[in-house]
Amino acid sequence: MATREREKAAKRAQTKDMRPRASLKYVHLSASKVKIVIDLIRGKPVQEALGILMYTPKAATPVVTKLIKSAMANAENNLNLDPSTLYVAEVYAGQGPTQRRGVPRARGRMDVIKKRSSHITVVLDTIK
Repeated sequence: MATREREKAAKRAQTKDMRPRASLKYVHLSASKVKIVIDLIRGKPVQEALGILMYTPKAATPVVTKLIKSAMANAENNLNLDPSTLYVAEVYAGQGPTQRRGVPRARGRMDVIKKRSSHITVVLDTIK
């Protein structure tokens, strides 16, 4: 039974998080491999985070770099914020769907290979 639907929707719209964000879904990297990279940049200013990622030799670094640049562009174009005053407030990676593929084994059997994916989200905020 839906009661006060309009009021609840209006309150949600008021308190909606207005920080610049960017997210990428169905990345063909496991969430555990992405978490190694995003733990390096959490809480850092954006320029410092991009510098750290430039010299990090992991498979997830190009994806996370592109995501941070996208969040910076969202901040500049949508919210009129100065990109030099931003820092990485939140960054997290969750597990996405897993594809299961078979590999033939001896005596007519089959082994399963799990190809994992992840969803990554970056939220920026201004330095106060």
